[in-house]
Amino acid sequence: MKATFLVSLFTLFSFQVLAQSGVSSPKPASKRYFGLHFDFHAIKDDSLIGRNLSEKSLDSLLTAVKPDFIQVDCKGHTGVSSYPSKAANATVAPHIVGDPLAFYRSVTRKHGVDLYLHYSGVYDDAALAKHPNWAVQKADGSINSSRTSVHGPYADSLLIPQLNELADYGANGVWVDGECWATVLDYSPTALAKFRAETGIQTVPRSDKDANYGAFKAFARRSFAQYIGHYVDAVHRHRPTFRIASNWAYSSMMPEPIKTNVDFLSGDLTPSNSVNSAALEGRIMAAQGQLYHKPWDLMSWSFWYEFNPVQRQGDQKSAVHLMQEAAEIISLGGGFQAYYQQRHNASIGLRELPVMAALSRFVRARQPFCEGSVPVPQIAVLYANSTVSAFNQSLFGNGQTQRISGVLTALLDAQLPVEVLSEQHLQGRMNQYPVIVVSQQDSLDTGFRKELLDYVRQGGHLLLIGAQTTRSFASELGIEPAGTVVKGPKWVLHNSSTVVLTGPFQPVRITGKDTKAIDLFLKSEAADPVAGVIATETSFGKGQLTAVYADLSSDYQKHQPARLRDFIASLARPLLPKPLVEVSGSHLVHVVLNRQHGRLALNLINTGGRHADPQVFTYDEVPPLTNLTIRLRTDVKPKRIVQQPENKVLPIHYANGIATVTVPKLGIHSVLMVE
Repeated sequence: MKATFLVSLFTLFSFQVLAQSGVSSPKPASKRYFGLHFDFHAIKDDSLIGRNLSEKSLDSLLTAVKPDFIQVDCKGHTGVSSYPSKAANATVAPHIVGDPLAFYRSVTRKHGVDLYLHYSGVYDDAALAKHPNWAVQKADGSINSSRTSVHGPYADSLLIPQLNELADYGANGVWVDGECWATVLDYSPTALAKFRAETGIQTVPRSDKDANYGAFKAFARRSFAQYIGHYVDAVHRHRPTFRIASNWAYSSMMPEPIKTNVDFLSGDLTPSNSVNSAALEGRIMAAQGQLYHKPWDLMSWSFWYEFNPVQRQGDQKSAVHLMQEAAEIISLGGGFQAYYQQRHNASIGLRELPVMAALSRFVRARQPFCEGSVPVPQIAVLYANSTVSAFNQSLFGNGQTQRISGVLTALLDAQLPVEVLSEQHLQGRMNQYPVIVVSQQDSLDTGFRKELLDYVRQGGHLLLIGAQTTRSFASELGIEPAGTVVKGPKWVLHNSSTVVLTGPFQPVRITGKDTKAIDLFLKSEAADPVAGVIATETSFGKGQLTAVYADLSSDYQKHQPARLRDFIASLARPLLPKPLVEVSGSHLVHVVLNRQHGRLALNLINTGGRHADPQVFTYDEVPPLTNLTIRLRTDVKPKRIVQQPENKVLPIHYANGIATVTVPKLGIHSVLMVE
C-alpha cells in the first residue's frame, strides 16, 4: 500500500483509458466536450412549430458560444414528433411550417457544429394512445398509458424507423430520454412468457411479498438492456457513424457492466444541489467510461426546478453557479452540456446568451488541462450493484445513492481525492487503492466480500460505515451485536468536541483482542461519557478494518455539519498515511488528482455558495479562496508547477519528498499542472 507519486503508468493504463476516447465512432472526442441542449416536448396542440426560425438568431448563438454540438427536440415524452416525420406510426404535431430539423442541420453544418436530437424512447404517450397493445401491462392487467413494453412492437415499429430517419437527416446522433428511469415491471403476456421460458419459474410474482419477486425484477432489468442493444445495433447497421446514448443508462441508476454498443454515456443532473450531484454522478460515469472505453458527459439544468412533492420552477442559474457544476464534471475527464428550454415553435431564445457564452469560455479555457484525464487511485467509495439491485423499489433509479452521497461529500469537503467505483471497477485491482470505503452497502455478493477481505489481509485498509454493514462484518471486526439497531440521536465525544449522529445505530460489544474502540459516547450533549462503542479499528492480516456502527451518510447529506465532516475524515485519514496530495487553507475546496497525457494534474474546485440549501434557487457570487497550501508527494522535485488556466508559475519548496506550493487565489476552478 505504499503511496508514491510515480504511480506505474502500466498499472494505471492497463485498466483505465482516456475518458474521452470513444471506440465505436470515428468522431473525435472533442466534438462532445461542450454543448447545449434544448427541448420542449411538443404536444398535439402545438400549431406554430417552424414559425419564426431565424438563421440570423441561430448564427448569433453559435458564433458567440461556439459549442461542439447542440441537441434539439424531435420527440418528447408526449410522443409527438416536432418535425415532419414520415415514419409509419409517428404522431406528428399539426401545421409544422417547413422542417425544423432540416433548418438546424443546415445552420449547424455551416458552423461546423454537430447536431444531436432529443428523443423520448420508452416514455411515449402518443404511441400508446394509437397502439395500446404496445404498452406495459400492470400486475392487475390494466394498461400503463405512458410506458411502452420493451418486449412489444414499439422498437421495431416506431423507435428504430424514426432513429434511422434522424440519421438520414445527417444528424450526428441522438440522446434518447425517458429510458431506464421510465422502465417499469411488465406483466404483458409476451413478457410473462419470456420470463417463464428464461427462468423456469411458472408462478409470476405480483408484489414484493411474493416468492421470486427479485428474480422477476432481475429479468426486467436484463430485458431493458437487451432492448437497448437491439435498437442500437439496428440503427448502427443502417448508419454506423450515428452516435447513440440512452439517458442515464450505466449510471448511478443502472451501475451495471456495459454489454451494449451505446456510443457514449450521458445524463442530466438534479436541477437543485447540482454541485454535489455532479461530484457524485460524475465519478460514477467516469469509472464506467474509463473501463468500457466510452466518452461521457453530464448535463446541468440552467434553471432551478423541483419535481417532488410539487413541480415548481425557480430562477435561471447564473454563470457562476453553472461554472461550479461544470468544474465538478470536467475535472473528472468528462464533457459538459447545459440545458435551456426550447420554445414551442422550435426556436431558441437568446435571453441567456451572455450566460451561455461565459460558460463556454470557462469550459474551453480548462479543456486543455482536463480532457482525457484519468484519476490517480487514492480513496475508493464502493457503490455496489448488488445493493442497488436489492434495495431499489423501481427497476432503475438513483435512490440508493443516499447510502454514499453524504459520506462522499464529507470526504471531498475534507480535501481528500475520492473515486466512486462499483464491483466491476474494483475486482482484480483493489490493491491500487490505499483505502476502500464501504458505506451502507448492505447486500454484497459473497465472492466480492471475500475479495474485499483478502485485500485487507494483504495490507489494504477498509472503512466500514453503517449499522447493517458493520453487523455483516461482525466476526472480522471482533465485535458482536448487543441488541437490535436503534434510532434516535447519539452524541459522540471527538477531539474534545461533540458530534451528533441521528441515523440508525448498532450497539456492539468488543470481543476481539485485536480490536480497540475509537472515541466515546456521551449521555447527552452536555453530559459525561457513558459506556458504548461508536467506532473501532481492528488489525486484520497486514491491513486494518475501521468501522463506525452508525449510518452517517444522510446526516451529512442533509446538514453538512463541520464536526461530522471532521469525524468522518478522522476515520479515513489515518488509513492514508502517505497521501499523494494534501490541501489546507479552506474546507470549501474539492480535490481531484488526475494524470493527463502523462502529467500530474491537480484540480482544485471552489465549492462555496449555497448550492445545498433547498431554499436558495441560485446565486451569482462565489468569493475566491486565498493562500491555499498544497503538498505533493513526489520522488523528485518537479521542474515547474503551473496554475492553469491562469498560466501562473508557482514557487516550489521541496524537502523530504514533499513539493509545497501556495495558491494565492482560487476563483472557481484551477488545475495545477506538474511538470
